Amino acid sequence: MAPAIAAEEGGRQRRAGSRQHCLAAAGEPLPADAEALVVGAAGAARGFRAELGSILLLLVLYVLQGIPLGLAGSVPLILQSKSASYTDQAFFSFVFWPFSLKLLWAPLVDAVYLRGFGRRKSWLVPTQYVLGLFMIYMSTQVDALLGDGQGRGPDVRALTVTFFLFEFLAATQDIAVDGWALTMLSRENVGYASTCNSVGQTAGYFLGNVLFLALESASFCNKYLRVQPQPRGIVTLSDFLFFWGAVFLVTTTLVAFLKKENKELIPAKEETKGITDTYKLLFSIIRMPAVLTFCLLILTSKVGFSAADAVTGLKLVEEGVPKEHLALLAVPMVPLQIILPLVISKYTAGPQPLNTFYKAMPFRLLLGLEFAFLVWWAPKVKHEGGFPVYYYAVVVLSYALHQITLYSMYVAIMAFNAKVSDPLIGGTYMTLLNTVSNLGGNWPSTVALWLVDPLTVKECAGAQGHSCGTAAAAELCTEAGGSCVTTLDGYYVESVVCLILGFGWWFLLGPKLKKLQDEGQSSWKCKRSN
Repeated sequence: MAPAIAAEEGGRQRRAGSRQHCLAAAGEPLPADAEALVVGAAGAARGFRAELGSILLLLVLYVLQGIPLGLAGSVPLILQSKSASYTDQAFFSFVFWPFSLKLLWAPLVDAVYLRGFGRRKSWLVPTQYVLGLFMIYMSTQVDALLGDGQGRGPDVRALTVTFFLFEFLAATQDIAVDGWALTMLSRENVGYASTCNSVGQTAGYFLGNVLFLALESASFCNKYLRVQPQPRGIVTLSDFLFFWGAVFLVTTTLVAFLKKENKELIPAKEETKGITDTYKLLFSIIRMPAVLTFCLLILTSKVGFSAADAVTGLKLVEEGVPKEHLALLAVPMVPLQIILPLVISKYTAGPQPLNTFYKAMPFRLLLGLEFAFLVWWAPKVKHEGGFPVYYYAVVVLSYALHQITLYSMYVAIMAFNAKVSDPLIGGTYMTLLNTVSNLGGNWPSTVALWLVDPLTVKECAGAQGHSCGTAAAAELCTEAGGSCVTTLDGYYVESVVCLILGFGWWFLLGPKLKKLQDEGQSSWKCKRSN
């Protein structure tokens, strides 16, 4: 619903977690060789206690990875509370793209390293040092970038560039940690890597988003945490960035000097010979007719959800729902997000997992209209003390239903990707398909945010001869003693258009997606020369 709540399909690579992102949590699917190691864990003679230190280290690294994701997800809600335009929100949404595009530079991270220092530490250590220093520097600038609230608004372009670099570094750290996870643990314990990923990234996102927004809110702190009210929250974004920047520096120093890589491990058989070879392999995969058709279909399949997923939460903030309350709605969803993949996987384990995707899609589209109703209903039930409990109960129930449909589609796509991926190049193949799936959620969200303002119609009430078509015209209207009144909200226009486009895709292209399940295994195998 909002960046703080419905980031599942955007920035983080799970984000069904693994995320597939919510809260976002997991990262890249395990490569084929890693999956083989997991299978061998059943008969393992070595328990996880023997490598508890390495498991805890992975957990800490994934928690740190979730912090930038959570902070980036909180900024749109802060911008909305400062009356930023939806065009600005669309521009800022590019911040969430690096995690979906990391496949573009992942081969470089895999192939270039200092052998004496360690293949993964060569990237992890400098990246986390830069992240820590960057966060400390940001702590001195972010308040000015967000605006002073006294006539100077947020500098959205500078914020976008800053947080894009922030997320780029976090995505690079993710590549290094994911790779190290497969060699840090022994053959019998490597299965714990995905658990550390999911739990750690979710915890980090919670700290950087939900906890931060709660502690940053003066009203929340005054109501629940203080005896004497104060005009500000317990922490500011500047404080939060400085603290975690210091944590990054300390943790990275400890890792650099105390943790050694296992240099005796033989590279996985699917590992390519170099950067050029990897990019050639990716190009050969995407040129296959079945893969190309799948990519085109999946890139357009989420257009119908864009208004509901990208705009609804921001509209609720605009209607007066406190951003910290909106973020806290993610808390009761955590158990549901843990259980859902386990339940849904029973229905996607067969030969036709995309049937679940197809069946869940119309319900998720209809929930988009229900979200629009929640936005319309908000000012009707708002009172002086805020919103009634029953309104929040309806919002939580609506979000829970949304999660069921979202995870049904996500798990189905992941199951299909695993089913068709060539086992000889499983990691590269799966990562490519997951990247395309993430991009299929990113670009419609950016477009949906950008179109809200152009589709909104406002009139100048109380000052004849004036209009509110542009920011300058709206200012003239106000100076003339009038006020801009919204006569048609672009969000509702988008909600209807998305519903039509979504059902159009479902009727016309959905059957084509299901038909891909009938393709023979040879249609998905990549022919490559050694």
